[in-house]
Amino acid sequence: MANKVTVVIPNYNGMKFLKDCLDSLSKQSYTHFETLVIDNASSDESVSFIKKHYPNVSVMVMEKNLGFSGGVNVGIQASKTPYVILLNNDTAVDKDYVRSLVQEISRSRDIFSVSSKMVQFHNRAKLDDAGDMYNILGWAFQRGVDHPVSSYKKTAEVFSACAGAAIYRRSVFKKIGYFDEMHFAYLEDVDIGYRAQIYGYRNVYCPKAIVYHVGSGTSGSKYNSFKVRLAARNNIYLNYKNMPLIQHVVNFIPISIGCLIKWRFFKKIGFEKDYIEGIKEGIRTRKQCKKVPFCKEHILYYCRIEWKLIQNTFIYAWEYLKRKIPKR
Repeated sequence: MANKVTVVIPNYNGMKFLKDCLDSLSKQSYTHFETLVIDNASSDESVSFIKKHYPNVSVMVMEKNLGFSGGVNVGIQASKTPYVILLNNDTAVDKDYVRSLVQEISRSRDIFSVSSKMVQFHNRAKLDDAGDMYNILGWAFQRGVDHPVSSYKKTAEVFSACAGAAIYRRSVFKKIGYFDEMHFAYLEDVDIGYRAQIYGYRNVYCPKAIVYHVGSGTSGSKYNSFKVRLAARNNIYLNYKNMPLIQHVVNFIPISIGCLIKWRFFKKIGFEKDYIEGIKEGIRTRKQCKKVPFCKEHILYYCRIEWKLIQNTFIYAWEYLKRKIPKR
């Protein structure tokens, strides 16, 4: 039986994570897949480590760091299989991981991506991500983060798959475009999930596809200057590219409120300047982005997306309160 899936792993100086990741892939119950590591010009011994210990794993070495977006695009375009799994190097997957993702995405041709049940690597009682969401305040958030691992048991539609551990229908990229390389890293998965919805595709969450995720394995921490600046910039790109004018007008006030709240948050933790610089860069360079062409046939999809943005604001509030209110 021919391979159905290519597992693409972007890597940048991640040798310390690769053993757990590649060992877990070697133990899969589903074997009709190939593994491709895209090395973004690592300065550690990642490439030699893979070639020595995992001869069945293909490696493509880039001349420079293309970021997450550029790296995975190389892998997607090099693959020949119907499906592509994107997997962070700082992960380890359950033995039925690949099988579960393939089964879920095979259910319907309008499914573009399937997100995994991501569990915190060092605290396996808690979730890391149960699909990514985006709300009317312009906030992307991890559905289910820090909630008990026993929750989020049902398959559900999400705004986008977390590209750190998700499967994609490869043929759809040719229609909607690949990951935006202007993003480099951060929010590129929300962007492509948004874009897929404009074209009528769905993104879903599969609770049976379990992956253990260290988190911030490449950037090094949850908040740092690089990450805050890029995320702020990319958020401008995300809205500029995907929202038509009328949606920009409708959402201007809530997005502005969202930016103000974020500014106050980052000011409190010492990243105010990075956040502002990211916003400024995004505004200054936004026209270099390729906008999604507005099409009248997509109006219903735009309306559905707008409704999801409103719904997701309440989901965010509910999840936040559930995390903060102690259980008795």
